[in-house]
Amino acid sequence: MLHVTLQQTKPTTLDVELSCEKGEVLALVGPSGAGKSTVLRCIAGLQIPQQGLIKCKGHTWFESAKKLNKTPQQRRVGMVFQNYALFPHLTVAENIKLALDNGKDGNEQSKRLLEQVNLSGLEQRYPNQLSGGQQQRVAIARALARQPEVLLLDEPFSAVDKVTRRKLYMELNTLRRQLDMPVILVTHDLDEAAMLADSLCVIHQGTTLQQGTPETVLFQPNNVAIARQVDARNVFTAQLVEHEQALKLKWHNYLIDVADTSQFKINDDIHWTLSPSKVLLHQRVRKSRGEHENPLEGTICEMVSLRGITTLILTVAHSNGTNLQMDLPEHVATRNGLKIGETISVSLLADAIHLMSE
Repeated sequence: MLHVTLQQTKPTTLDVELSCEKGEVLALVGPSGAGKSTVLRCIAGLQIPQQGLIKCKGHTWFESAKKLNKTPQQRRVGMVFQNYALFPHLTVAENIKLALDNGKDGNEQSKRLLEQVNLSGLEQRYPNQLSGGQQQRVAIARALARQPEVLLLDEPFSAVDKVTRRKLYMELNTLRRQLDMPVILVTHDLDEAAMLADSLCVIHQGTTLQQGTPETVLFQPNNVAIARQVDARNVFTAQLVEHEQALKLKWHNYLIDVADTSQFKINDDIHWTLSPSKVLLHQRVRKSRGEHENPLEGTICEMVSLRGITTLILTVAHSNGTNLQMDLPEHVATRNGLKIGETISVSLLADAIHLMSE
C-alpha cells in the first residue's frame, strides 16, 4: 500500500492526502496547474516537500518530522513522463537496459519486458522510428525494468491521437492485472479516469478535495466545489421541507422525494445533484406513477447524440427556465421520435439524488 501526506506553501501550495492499495489504479484528476504532477514528483523523490510522510509497503520513503528522505534510486519507483523521455540516440533495447539492475541478463530482461507491452521484435529500433503509442509502451517497459514498488504515470496518453489512445487504454487495463503494485495515473480527462481507475482523487489548487470510487466521486461529491471540479451536469439548490410527515426537497413548484436526508434538517437550503443517466423517460402511452419517481415535464431545447448516447437538455416546466440534462440510449430516443421543441415527461430517481453542502 502507498500512503502519502504532503504539505508545503512554496514554490506551489500543497495540502495532499491520498492512499493506493497494491494492484489498484488511483487517478489524480483536476485542472492544469492543480498540483497533480508535483505530487508524482514528490512520491518519486524528484521534489522534496516542506512537510509530509510517504510510505510504501510498510517502508518509509520520506518523513519530514524525522528528517528522513530516501533518494529516487532507493525508492524503487517506475515513472512514465508525459513526453516519455526516451533517449533518442539509444535503441529500444538500450533504453530499457539502462533501467535494469547490474548483473542481470539485459538482453533477456528487455526481451521479456517488451513482450509484456506487446513490442516484441522492435528491440533494435530507435525512438524516432516508433509511433507515439509504441514510444509510450517502451517508456512503460523501462519503468517496469526497475522492478518498482509503485508505478507513476504522468498524463501518459496526452501525446497520442484518440484512436491510439483507446487501444492503449485496453492494453493498460490488461497490463495492470499483471502488476502487484499501486499505480498512480495523472490525468485531466474525467472519462479516462473513470474508465481506467479503481479510485479517483480530486486535486484543486494543490489540495485533495475527495478520494473514492469513480461512482462516488463523480455522482456523490462531498460538496458543490467538488461537483464543479468533476463537471457534474445537474447541480441545483432547493429547500428541505416537511410534507406528509416526510422530508422533501422543495424545488420551484415541485416536492421531490429523496432517499437520505439524515445529514440535514428542516428548512435547510440544500444543494443537490443527479446523474443525467438517472433521469428516466416516461412511456408515451402510459406515464409512470411510481411512488418515488418524482415526475415532471420539460421541453427539449437541445439534443445531441455521441457513440450511442443521446443527451437531452430539458427546460423544466414551472421552474423559471431551469434546464435539466438527461442521457439515454440513442435507440430509445429514435424509437420515441424525440425532437427539439417537444414536451416530454420524465422521472428523477429518488435513490440517485445526492444532497450536498456548500
